[in-house]
Amino acid sequence: MVKKVAIITNGGDCPGLNAVIRAIVKTAETHGVECYGYIEGYKGLLENNYIKLESNGSASGLLHRGGTIIGASNSTNLFNYPVEENGQKVYKDMSYKAVENVKQAGFDCIFTLGGDGTQKSARDFTLRGLNIIGVPKTIDNDVAHSEITFGYNTAVSVATEALDRLHSTAESHHRIMTLEVMGRYAGWIALESAIAGGADAAIIPEIPYDINKIVEKVNKRKADGKKFSIIVVSEGAKPKDGEMIVKKTMNDGKGLDNIRLGGIGEKLARDLEELTGMVSRNTVLGYVQRGGTPTAYDRVLSTKYGSKAMELALEGKFNVLVTLKNGKLDSVPLEEVVGNNKEIGARSGGTESTNIKRVTMDDDLVKVARDLDICLGD
Repeated sequence: MVKKVAIITNGGDCPGLNAVIRAIVKTAETHGVECYGYIEGYKGLLENNYIKLESNGSASGLLHRGGTIIGASNSTNLFNYPVEENGQKVYKDMSYKAVENVKQAGFDCIFTLGGDGTQKSARDFTLRGLNIIGVPKTIDNDVAHSEITFGYNTAVSVATEALDRLHSTAESHHRIMTLEVMGRYAGWIALESAIAGGADAAIIPEIPYDINKIVEKVNKRKADGKKFSIIVVSEGAKPKDGEMIVKKTMNDGKGLDNIRLGGIGEKLARDLEELTGMVSRNTVLGYVQRGGTPTAYDRVLSTKYGSKAMELALEGKFNVLVTLKNGKLDSVPLEEVVGNNKEIGARSGGTESTNIKRVTMDDDLVKVARDLDICLGD
């Protein structure tokens, strides 16, 4: 019988995290289960730092709030964690200590709210003996086996509003406006916001772009009397025979994605200005996409995910990820979520073994974009 559970929110912040926490807590209370929250993601497991969550106390008023009340970490890999020994930084597997803390605290299940990296560590912790239930969180919408992740709808809505505003400036000044959005290895935000915002091109990581194809699109619009163009580009997009633009390389240790992307929007704007002769300006939407109030859709989706996660725990169905398939809540083993990424401690995305959900060329969004004559750079 499940009597005591804990939640971690890990990775980048995301609209809907608090709504999931609220749903888990309220469902737990309905069934007489105590609920706690670890502070700052997996870091909290190691530091044994957690608080009690109650719907009439710490977990009250969460539905509309952005961020996460229990904090998050996107640079903590407990299977390869930096510690200081004799004045030197060394990396050690601290997962056993975290497992010991969880078991001593008496938690029957840990809910891991996070994306690809978070769920990879969740799977690894199941091999250390913890009961885990994952909830797919990422604005990038790239968690395997998940039809849609919470936070994604809000990010697309924010990007679409930005495009609406950029349209008026682009049209007034006869400019090319590029909008760089998040999406490290998956172009869902760029593609869907381009469709929703009436963009003329959507440049995504899955399709290395030919700059000449985009120039052709801009020149055709100009020839047709349209003296401006709107282009959405994922931060992880890259030109043919080129690489992603890395803004900064961190040293957070093995198993983490140590690169920070940024700059492709500016490059695209400069190249297009040179090749078309039109004034081009770039806007980087950045963290605005992942902050603030979740949309009504994400509030409902988050609540459904949280409620289902707690139901699975009550049924004793552990070591799974909550999913949405064909509109129905379901679950899949975390082992399937990580795919071929089996090595313990290997968390980073963007590798051949990482099982993230990318845009495929037969996806309906791609077909719709082509039908609307949105240039995809190929």
